[in-house]
Amino acid sequence: MLLIAAALLTASMHSQGVVEAPAVPTVAVVRTVASAPMRHAPPEVAPARAVDTLADATGQRWLEVLAAAPPTVLRAADTDGRVLTTAMDDPPATDAVTAWWSALSPATRSVLTDGAPAVVGNLDGVPFAVRDTANRAVLASELADPQAPTALAAMLGQVQESLEQEPGDPRKYLVTLDTRGSGRCAISVGDIGTAGHVSVVVPGIFFTVNGQMADFTATAGDVYREQATLAPVTAPANGPGVAVLAWMGYRTPGISDFMSLDLAHLGADRLVRTLDGIRSVRADAEPRLGVVAHSYGSTTAMIALSSGRVSVDSLTMLGSPGSSVTAADQLAVTRGQVYVGGAHWDPVAGTGFFGTDPGLTAFGAARLDLLAADDPDGGAVFRQPFGHNDYLKPGTASLHDVALIGVGRGDLVRHEHHHGDGPDGGVVQATPDMYLVRPQDLQPRD
Repeated sequence: MLLIAAALLTASMHSQGVVEAPAVPTVAVVRTVASAPMRHAPPEVAPARAVDTLADATGQRWLEVLAAAPPTVLRAADTDGRVLTTAMDDPPATDAVTAWWSALSPATRSVLTDGAPAVVGNLDGVPFAVRDTANRAVLASELADPQAPTALAAMLGQVQESLEQEPGDPRKYLVTLDTRGSGRCAISVGDIGTAGHVSVVVPGIFFTVNGQMADFTATAGDVYREQATLAPVTAPANGPGVAVLAWMGYRTPGISDFMSLDLAHLGADRLVRTLDGIRSVRADAEPRLGVVAHSYGSTTAMIALSSGRVSVDSLTMLGSPGSSVTAADQLAVTRGQVYVGGAHWDPVAGTGFFGTDPGLTAFGAARLDLLAADDPDGGAVFRQPFGHNDYLKPGTASLHDVALIGVGRGDLVRHEHHHGDGPDGGVVQATPDMYLVRPQDLQPRD
């Protein structure tokens, strides 16, 4: 069944909602001191022994060696695959990074950001505005390289397009830029460093940076706009502002490996670091932190949130194929704040392919009623999402629910009521809960 579903999903490309499309072949790009051109090449060769010392260090020692390195060593280290592997794949704990960065002098921070932007830009625990500055410097440098492989150029082009802004758009932050292999990227719509509500959107199978990053960031923008409109009305006490992170922070499966959980486990580790990094940077004024996970991304999120390593205030799963988690109370999520939704024509939702279907009544999540919502005159206010890729499109009941949950007002969304002895209880009706409507939602939207 899931194989048939995957075949159907590959036909849905370049959507403005949550999209899943076939991966574009990529070329592995590994920077090394010997073969990769250095950004801002130093006047003399950096001492190899100093780079080796940094490459061999781990944990707190790695941070100390990095902070003490002169600019020539930093520039060489920033193109050394061993150093990048530590920064991006096996970094020190996020709270240690946050404490380390806070203790550095402004001059040392500037030297690090200028000399090793690829390292600093991808280090969870460093302030997000600093990471944005560093990653944009890497992006500009890579875009200026006329010898960049085709796949790398496509990846960078997608990131560049994702960061484009129209007048009046919220500020975007390039939080992650890993150009190795098929790449990883995370772009925040809104300021994670100050927002009272932060949502992390996790994609499912067939997502690639060089194929879908622009569409995925546009989807995060749709979530942002819905939340930014609702938050001042529904949750004014939670602090100003919202931010939505388009998190393509792990390599998602393609058609050849979507039946495996290997990438979900690797992605879960990265998601834990991302969420923990937000907690660490915002320790003095933590935001309301939520996860919105689609398809295979929901499996990844449940692995992360059942690990005991990080917690969030809400989890919303859309089109989920399930996981080994058997009950909502096994997830480190605020009690009563686990939600699940499945569109009627979604061939993935409800399959339980990877274990327990979180849509089952016994799982304990709140099941969203995603039917079209009608106004008193009988017209449709929100339309019903159709199929696997429709959940976060403007005008849908599901996007509206996701936004309300993200700003802490899950009590305002409509839930399904169940009865009966079947595994899912049998849907009988939707609750008459308050359903906040904005004027623009009364207009038909694609």
